[in-house]
Amino acid sequence: MPELRRDPIVGRWVVIDTDHPQGPGDFPKEDHSSSRKATCQFCPGREHFTPAEVSALRPKESQADGPGWMVRTVANKFPALSLEGPVEKEAAGMFDQMSGVGAHEVVIETPDHDKNLADLTPEEMGFVLGQFVGRSRDLAKDPRHKYVCIFKNFGASAGATVEHAHSQIIALPTVPKAVLEELRGAVGYYGAQKRCVFCDVIEQEYKDRERIVIENNAFLAFCPYAPRYAFELWIIPKAHNAFFSSLDGDALKDLSTLLLDILRRMRSLLSNPSYNFYIHTAPLKYERPERYHWHIEIIPKLTRSIGFEWGTGLHITPTFPQVAAKHYRDARP
Repeated sequence: MPELRRDPIVGRWVVIDTDHPQGPGDFPKEDHSSSRKATCQFCPGREHFTPAEVSALRPKESQADGPGWMVRTVANKFPALSLEGPVEKEAAGMFDQMSGVGAHEVVIETPDHDKNLADLTPEEMGFVLGQFVGRSRDLAKDPRHKYVCIFKNFGASAGATVEHAHSQIIALPTVPKAVLEELRGAVGYYGAQKRCVFCDVIEQEYKDRERIVIENNAFLAFCPYAPRYAFELWIIPKAHNAFFSSLDGDALKDLSTLLLDILRRMRSLLSNPSYNFYIHTAPLKYERPERYHWHIEIIPKLTRSIGFEWGTGLHITPTFPQVAAKHYRDARP
């Protein structure tokens, strides 16, 4: 019989399809072979095709907007939001609207066109995460920005339009609905229990053990109890922390190692699927950090949403999270 499970953070219900369970070999496979290297504008030597870099990790002797970089961040050539202008809100009858002010940047993760994020070394992964942290801190200085969204699309079905390994950062003048839902759930839970709901999720995962994939000194990777998608994964710091931008030192190294391990397991287990990941962090200048806990959500693109899911908000997941976690644990990174 199918099973309904409730997410303890936002209160969302999901359906686990126990009558038609699916394992790693039951999903369609995608071809991610490279075909546009000769004209790729993200490759070294073609820096003049991109907007000017806003940040880069490069040797001191190399010149900005030239080759020699290890990681390079540039403004998005086709930004979702505009850098210029004030944030202005106004009513349009019964509706609300505001100016589309913000920042949209692209983090080019490696100079090697043929490498994906899972191909990097732990040190190189640290370079990428370091750009995420550095850009988050810099974008937070602009008083127009309320939230910094960091995300990655890998593969065509996940929305990637450029082959060269990259991720994106968008600074918003408002807090997105998905994060607000988590904040409201976390605030409500804290009001009732006087504890962080995310910290309690971690404690429950240790009690149950069956959904944990891997861990290290600072981070835990697990398949959530009420997943929206097959083989969904979360990475969360063990110590309570509301802000991703505070990451540094040994914790940054631990995250680099664990994220790389997870992406390699996912590639091996699920035949290199398209995927999205995004970092959920507290809004800039959030005043109740004890009630929120930043984390990374990783979504392999194995199934498509259907009318029932769009119409009800109830996701149907064909794989129990404890089964997915066991497959991940057994996979060779």
